[in-house]
Amino acid sequence: MNIDRHSRLAILGIVLASILLASAGCGRRAAAPIPAVSADLGAQAASFEPALERGFVSPPPSARPWVYWFWLNGNITREGITADLEAMKRAGIGGVLIMEVDQGAPVGPVDFMAKNWRDLFHFAVTEAERLGLEINMNDDAGWNGSGGPWIKPEESMQKVVWTETGVLGPRKFSGPLPQPQATAGFYRDIAVLAFPTPGAYRIVGIKAKAAYETGAVGAPARGDLPPADVIDAAKIVDLKDRMDASGRLAWDVPAGKWTVMRFGHTTTGAENAPAPKSGRGLECDKLSRAGIEANYRGMMEKLIADAGPAAGKTLVSTHIDSWENGSQNWTEAMAAEFAKRRGYDLRPYLPVLTGRVVGGLEVSERFLWDLRRTVSELVVENYARGLGELARARGLRLSIEAYGGPCDDLPYAGEADEPMCEFWMGGGALETVKGMASAVHTYGKTILGAESFTADDSEKWLQHPASIKALGDRAFTDGVNRFVFHRYALQPWTDRRPGMTMGPWGLHYERTNTWWELTPGWHEYLARCQFMLRRGTFAADICYLQPEAPPQSFADHPRRGYDWDEACAEVVIERMTAKDGLLVLPGGMSYRLLVLSDTPAMTPALLRKVVALVKDGATVVGPRPERSPSLGGYPACDDEVRRLAEELWAGCDGKTVKEHRLGQGRVVWGETPEQVLSGMGVRPDFA
Repeated sequence: MNIDRHSRLAILGIVLASILLASAGCGRRAAAPIPAVSADLGAQAASFEPALERGFVSPPPSARPWVYWFWLNGNITREGITADLEAMKRAGIGGVLIMEVDQGAPVGPVDFMAKNWRDLFHFAVTEAERLGLEINMNDDAGWNGSGGPWIKPEESMQKVVWTETGVLGPRKFSGPLPQPQATAGFYRDIAVLAFPTPGAYRIVGIKAKAAYETGAVGAPARGDLPPADVIDAAKIVDLKDRMDASGRLAWDVPAGKWTVMRFGHTTTGAENAPAPKSGRGLECDKLSRAGIEANYRGMMEKLIADAGPAAGKTLVSTHIDSWENGSQNWTEAMAAEFAKRRGYDLRPYLPVLTGRVVGGLEVSERFLWDLRRTVSELVVENYARGLGELARARGLRLSIEAYGGPCDDLPYAGEADEPMCEFWMGGGALETVKGMASAVHTYGKTILGAESFTADDSEKWLQHPASIKALGDRAFTDGVNRFVFHRYALQPWTDRRPGMTMGPWGLHYERTNTWWELTPGWHEYLARCQFMLRRGTFAADICYLQPEAPPQSFADHPRRGYDWDEACAEVVIERMTAKDGLLVLPGGMSYRLLVLSDTPAMTPALLRKVVALVKDGATVVGPRPERSPSLGGYPACDDEVRRLAEELWAGCDGKTVKEHRLGQGRVVWGETPEQVLSGMGVRPDFA
């Protein structure tokens, strides 16, 4: 179709206005003011930069939608690869995210990562290069985690295990201590502790023991316990030096009834899934750099070498998908890492992992918080950052579906070049969109990918572009700017329809579908939207500060006229400043309010930064904290929190006095964010 310049500009103005209105404030703040909508749309659109017009009329390849390209259980052929990629090119697909899975298809002739498999992968890279398509390769077989048959038990996810022995003193004890569980034949000792046997109280029932093994449980109840139920930390005896390599203990037992606990660690046994048998193995240790390096060497390093000059150009990324491999609470260097980060030795508190109370409920609760925070930090720094650095060293990017694990989601996503979310047919998992959009905005990323239109076996080839468009438009308004359709099953044949499926999962989005050759216009629409939605900067008035409660997911705050992002403590402490009454982040993001969570606990480091922001002109909304959540520096840490809180909230009780000014800014307690914005004269996004 030939369209003259004036008509193209008019269309541009109409679509821009439509995107801005449809987004209800969820679009991106333009680099320059957007003209008001009027009858002369063509003249107004002429004010936009020429590159914007060109990109709108002819979206660049980088703006095209992608597909999850599932290879099914070794059923791979050169003919199928070529036919699939050529069909994608014809339809306007820009790239593929490859995963090989086992979802019930008969086992094919090509074993995962065998020589013929690697030859076919290299062929796929060369074909994608010929066609101008890009490839993102999942970092293992299956769709969860990072693992495979190349991971040794000592390189895998670890958990604390223990046995206990009752001893009555006084006496000389000489005998073996039972060795704790050794999964996959692997076990190493951590500590041997003895303490006067306490009462029967446990923080949780026996059914919750597994949760304590992962260190990912709710805090124990607050309150007092009878002294007999509490282990006195000062009376814990470290006996590790009195146990030999065979596990035999020699100890002069003092008078009384004692419990001796032998602590060690073993693999959790978690495996990557749902992977074909030839690609299945242990999940790598997520808390150590050595774990992800072992996984990288076992697979991606080899595929990158196979790709040769195409690495970084056609093979552009690697990927971590859903976290579905449970948790872990140990790694070989955990004791040293914990001491470095939290400032004390964790070993006397190991009985807390068995449900016992050391030093009181308050102390045990704070230790668990410290353990979970350490786990979170190690996942982010060693696993996500580690893989990102390995990938970038070879010119590749990293994408992550960054939620559901034993770590804070936002800093986990912040390590990705391209965070990803997901949404399902019917609207399921849409909450991940807004959460990951916050990560993109607060960490200065550009692209938010989405596993798009995922479905279960009720789909039955019934959906098509017209029936899914409204859901996709909703995802656009929440922040998505790259669809990765779930899913396109590799079709190993050229003469069968509907061909290969991926078991019960996914929207059927293959060349074998009846409407496939009709999709170029639909894909051009998506590319146009995605190009436009990557321009400028997101507009929101509210930044909600997440509570410090690792592992912290994201919340679905209501939108009552004003849009919002969430930020984690790391972003506020390391990236946020106050300027001209706004809270500003690198890259241009700004907010009018920082809204605190309704929680009584905040670390001194975070509260110090909040005070500094207010002094520099920020408006902060929320209640004063009462204490630190950590055992590190306790009880002095609580004194500092109370001192800082008194400085910031002096005389403000949230009832009779709702505001206190400090420096150039203020804190407000007892009003909603919307009330505060209205009082500032800030109009809602739409009225």
